[in-house]
Amino acid sequence: MAVKIRLARHGKKGYAFYHIVVADSRAPRDGKFIEKLGTYNPNTNPATIDLNFEQALNWLQKGAQPTDTCRAILSYKGVLYKKHLLGGVAKGAFSESDAEAKFNKWLDEKNGKINAKTSKLASDAKAAEKARLAAEAKVNEERAKAIAEKKAEAEAAAKAAAEEAAATEETAEAPAAEE
Repeated sequence: MAVKIRLARHGKKGYAFYHIVVADSRAPRDGKFIEKLGTYNPNTNPATIDLNFEQALNWLQKGAQPTDTCRAILSYKGVLYKKHLLGGVAKGAFSESDAEAKFNKWLDEKNGKINAKTSKLASDAKAAEKARLAAEAKVNEERAKAIAEKKAEAEAAAKAAAEEAAATEETAEAPAAEE
């Protein structure tokens, strides 16, 4: 029986959410599976991966073949690197403590990269929000200025009309006084 580590699709249309499962290669994509190893949500940035590390490593050592996407996920989480290091220990290339030290160093570097990306995304979002608010404030200021100009023009026109009405009233009264 050929066993694969693959994704089973869940979630609604246009918003996929996947379960990482171990299944017989002949089973349908979302059908019967042997064991659920975790979840993968590509809708978040960075993608959210919840994986049972030990079980995934166990299945890989038993010979389960990951699909391309699952291989990328397992590599991202370090399962394939851990399998590689354990293979080196089995061949006698280095000790188990050396392998564990190498893996922990790699894991720390990986976590640093992930944290840097999330902080960069947060700061970029904050900067974009600040720029949007600045642009909105500029537009509001221009609108207020235009409204103030229109109001000043209307007041000037009203004042001119009042003066003109007063002038026409005086000229209309002056000929009446002469008669």
